[in-house]
This record gives sequence, C-alpha cells and structure tokens, in this order.
Amino acid sequence: MHTPKLACFVLLAALIGITAPAEARSPNQVLGTWRMVTAQIDSDGKNVPAYGDKPNGLLVFTEDMHFIEVLTDANIPKFASNVRGQGTTEENRAAMAGSIGFFGTYTVDKDGVFSGNRVEASTFPNWIGQVRTRKELRLVVEGDRMTENFQRPDGTRIRIVWQRVKRQ
Repeated sequence: MHTPKLACFVLLAALIGITAPAEARSPNQVLGTWRMVTAQIDSDGKNVPAYGDKPNGLLVFTEDMHFIEVLTDANIPKFASNVRGQGTTEENRAAMAGSIGFFGTYTVDKDGVFSGNRVEASTFPNWIGQVRTRKELRLVVEGDRMTENFQRPDGTRIRIVWQRVKRQ
C-alpha cells in the first residue's frame, strides 16, 4: 500500500542528492572590508612605522575575486594648492612616500585561504602587472584580525595588522 509513496520519497531524495554539490566550498577567509590597525617596516633590522604613527588604510576583497588597497600616513601635510596636479616637488615626494593605492584580482585555495594576487593598477607604476604568491605575500586570518606579511624584492619586510570592518 505504501509502496508508491515510498517510491516517490526515494526518487525525490535521489534527485535532491544529484543536484546538491558534491562538496561544500570553503568560505573565502579574506572576503570583506579590512581597516589597517598597524603597519611596521623592518629595514636593515630596524622596526619602524611604515605609514607614520597614524597609519590609515582600507583593504577590500570582493566576492568576484577583486581587491583594492589604499594605505596612507594620516600625517602627510596638505598641499598648498587645492589642485592635486599642482603640488610642489616636496609635497609630491611626501605624498608618494607616505601612501599607495592599488587594485587587481586575487585567489584563494580550496580551503578559502589567500593564495596570491595580481596588481592591475597602482599609484606606484612598477607594481602594475606584478603577481604575488604566498612567497612574497602572506595573509593570515584569525577571527576578525588579519596579519599581512609582505616582502619587497630588496628583502625589506612589511607587517600590517588589519581588523575586519563589521556591517552596521
């Protein structure tokens, strides 16, 4: 008597099983918006602030695997002119030395761990087209904190601590 109902149930369960993914995808650990907490540079064995005593920056990783990062020293003096292209040599030098902005694409591994990026554009033109793997750039997420360890080609190491920005 209950055989047709049982058969329908088994068929429905089989169809659900066929359409369900074989394995759930691991969450992307870096996805979201991050605010810079600290930034240190280790040059010649000296550990000094990379972006002054008031580092300011955001790092955003999007779901479609793009990123944008802007890092600044909040103490960079304002330009005398309100026209960005009319800074003095000294003003431009301070702005370039105390900030950087760049964007591109990134990858994560099967466990959702950051595995590298490719810079598409940058305020420092030498970075355009650069591909960074875990050898040069490591991002380690622990809860809502992320530590970035970056090694420049000259061997200088930079360590940035990020805090995940919570949705309001």
